[in-house]
This record gives sequence, C-alpha cells and structure tokens, in this order.
Amino acid sequence: MAEHEHVRVAVIGSGFGGLGAAVRLRREGVTDFVVLERADSVGGTWRDNSYPGCACDVPSHLYSFSFAPNPDWPRTFSGQEHIRAYLEHVTDVFGLRPHLRLNSEVKLMTWDGERLRWVIETSSGTLTADLVVSATGPLSDPKVPDVPGLDTFPGKVFHSARWDHDYDLRGKRVAMIGTGASAIQIVPAIQPEVAKLTLFQRTPPWVMPRVDRAVSGAERLLHRTLPVTARLRRGLLWGIRELQVQAFTKRPNELGLVEQIAKRNMFRAIKDPGLRAKLTPSYRIGCKRILLSSTYYPALAQPNVDVVASGLREVRGSTVVAADGSEAEVDAIVFGTGFHVTDMPIADRVVGAEGRTLAEAWSESGMRSLRGATAAGFPNWMTIIGPNTGLGNSSMILMIESQLNYLADYVRQLDVLGGRAALDARPAAVDAWNDRVQKRMERTVWSTGGCNSWYLDENGVNTTVWPGTTTEFRGATRHVDLAEYDLLRAPAPVPAPTAEPEPASVAHPAHRPTKKKAEADA
Repeated sequence: MAEHEHVRVAVIGSGFGGLGAAVRLRREGVTDFVVLERADSVGGTWRDNSYPGCACDVPSHLYSFSFAPNPDWPRTFSGQEHIRAYLEHVTDVFGLRPHLRLNSEVKLMTWDGERLRWVIETSSGTLTADLVVSATGPLSDPKVPDVPGLDTFPGKVFHSARWDHDYDLRGKRVAMIGTGASAIQIVPAIQPEVAKLTLFQRTPPWVMPRVDRAVSGAERLLHRTLPVTARLRRGLLWGIRELQVQAFTKRPNELGLVEQIAKRNMFRAIKDPGLRAKLTPSYRIGCKRILLSSTYYPALAQPNVDVVASGLREVRGSTVVAADGSEAEVDAIVFGTGFHVTDMPIADRVVGAEGRTLAEAWSESGMRSLRGATAAGFPNWMTIIGPNTGLGNSSMILMIESQLNYLADYVRQLDVLGGRAALDARPAAVDAWNDRVQKRMERTVWSTGGCNSWYLDENGVNTTVWPGTTTEFRGATRHVDLAEYDLLRAPAPVPAPTAEPEPASVAHPAHRPTKKKAEADA
C-alpha cells in the first residue's frame, strides 16, 4: 500500500460538532489532526442554510459553546448570519485554521485492520488516521422527494438549504413544499414580495409564538463586564428546558396547556374558520418538532397566500398538482422537505472491519450506536450527533459538548493503553444501550403522540431523539467504559528472515576437518 500523509485524528465537518471536536482535541494536547470540510468555509448547516428569514429557534445564550461564550449576541434568537459569524470567530480564537482542509469532501473511509488505521479518500487526496471523528451532522444533506414530472418543470427549483440568491422571487408565483422549521421562516420572509404563494402542507405543525427581541446595549455591556451574568442567563435558559423534559418523555398528557398557547397564537392571526381547520394539528404537541414563529400565521392570512392541505403529487409543465387534485400555476418551486436524518449519506462511505459499510450494518437494525458515539465493527470511529442524541426542546450544543467529553476520554484511554491500539464497541454493549433507549422511548410523546415525524426511520423506530435530560446524557458520556469495548492490537511485526543455510554439498564449518587432521589422514 502506498504511503500517505498520516494524522492521529481526522475530523469530518466544520460545523458546531467538528469545530467543537477540534477545540477539545487541542485542549487535550492533541495537535496532530485535520478538519476535513467539503465546502470552502466553516459553518456546517449555518453556512448552507442562508434562506430568507433563517434563524435559530433556541435562545442565543444557550446556543453557543460553554467554553466560548458570546456576550454580544444582538438578538435573543440569533439569525443565521450571527451564528455563522460566531463559528468563524471560534475558528480564529482557538487557532483552528491551520488544521482546516477546505474543499476536501470525504469520498470513502476504509478500516485497515493490519495497521489499525483509517484510509480516507477525499476530493483533494488520500490520507490515513488513527481515529476518525465524523461530525457531518444530520442536517447536512437535503432531501428532495421524487416527484413525477419535476424534471420537466420549466421554472426554478431549489431546496431551502441550497437557496439560489441569484434568482429574484419578486413578482413570481411560488410553490412552497413543506411546513417544517425552514418553511415557517421562509413563508413570512418572501410573502410580501411574491405575486402568489402556494403552500403545500401534508401535516400542519404546532407553532408557538417566538418572543424575539434585540438584546440591549446595556445587557451586552453587563455580560462583557461581568461574565458571570451571562453564565447565569445561560443556566436559567437551560434549567427551564430541563424541567420541561418530563412532559415530553414521561407525561405527554401534561402538554395540553402548551397546545392551548399554540392555538391562541393561531387564532389571533387566522380568522377564517376554514383556514383554521386546515392549520390545526390532530396529534399531540411535541410529537413532531414544535416550531416557533410570531409571523407565520399572519403571513398565511394574506390574500396572496393559498394553503393546500395536501402534499405535492406531480408536476405537469408549469402546473403543480397536489395529492387532493388541486392545481396551481407557478414560476418557482422551493422544497422545504428536510434532510437525510435517519439515512445519513456519510454511512455509505464508511467501510468497517468486516468489509461492509456502516449503511449496510444499519440497514439490518436501524441506526444504532453505543452512547450515541461508536458502532460495532467500526474501530476508532466516532460520530458527533449520532443516533438518539437529538433534542426536542433544548440546545444541541449541550449534547455536542457531552460527546466531546466522551471523545476526550476516548483519546486518553488510547494513550493509557499505549502502542498501536484501537477500541471496537462490543455488539452486546451496543444492543444493551439501544434496548434501554428504546424502552424509555415507549412512554414519550414521540411514540404516543399520534404523528409520523422525521424522528422515525422507515420502520417507525425513533433513532433520532434522546429520551431524557441533557444532564442524564452528560453523565452517560462522561467516561469511556473499556468493558464495553474490544481492544485491538496491531499484529506483531514478522521477524526478519535468517540467513539461508549453505548447500548440503558444503560441509558446515563445525564439521569440516581441521588442517592437522587432514594432513594426518593424508
């Protein structure tokens, strides 16, 4: 095998997970690592999603690293541009740019069992690594449904995560497909500009008011001058959400009051009884992701908006046809149809110890991992935001930092073991962990709420959300338990071959007659 550049750790992706992993590695004294990024800049989903109105639905002071607080968030709920700027700032402050390999999309990662390392083929070359940290994230690859006739549509088509900023929507007839977190931000942002907006809604979402405001200069000055005040603010935001978890995971019936708040949010803006009926969900709030907006319903009430309570069935030329048979002539189609979450494309590019891909391994039993991090048969491979690490009501940065703790201890354990070593999650440990997670999932609103959400895989199994508090997950990922892993050692080097024996016709020196004996015999 040809020799390639070798690093101790290769991190895949430069969003919150990848940059967080890079910072944590440096804090652990590991500097021999690279961050492989397929795009030309950092930011992950906050780089890719730049659609009109894009913002976070988690408060700013909670949606940031605990080790990199930002006292200067301009709003209580930050916009995409502010979060992306924050990630660029983290990259600079922690000196991560020398480790970045931009425009380096990972094509294939193959485990080399002889040398206990990963061979990583990228668009910019091949390298090897002792440990791979996959931080591609579940919201990185857009999902566009296979709609008959879409390829013949003469107008403009794009996904919300690949927004075409060169295309002017002003005065256009636009079809918005989907009513998820992106769509409810896009609709009020483009509604005043377009001639006609047709919203295709398969399932109405529950939408809570979004109490967003500018953070005053006095608040920012206080947080800069007394950092403890920012920590207290973050702690309060975190604590409130920890208390809410019980309703989602153990007592879904207690969410009825929250439903009433969401209904009042709708009733204030929607006066038409027919439209109200279309927009009222039939499932328990929380079963699907709860959305936040104070402008979505007012936009839907405008005369240039038509809500179609059905999904998109087909496209005939410039005509979009809903499943209920209704039609609309449009100039552009915008898909807000989510991402490949339960079938992450990166899994097709990871080939483990048994020669099969991670996608093939997961096709048998769904996405499964040990503590949301490691998978059996894939030694020294770890994922950030892996199976069952998602949240329904709080900040994913809390979960990411917990997984960074696990990564740090994983690296320490390899150091203690010494030599050429690798850890491979035991199948029994993976099964035991996932059995516990799925048992807890049975009582949650995601299982009992009566909806079909993107949290569920094709078999109806929730492989996405964590059924507990962030505190519980932090405890479960604080240390690596070596009893849950098989230890792999590199094969001992083959001894160098000894000198070949002399031909049989030549006597061994020990058996050759001495000169005296030869003379006597003569």
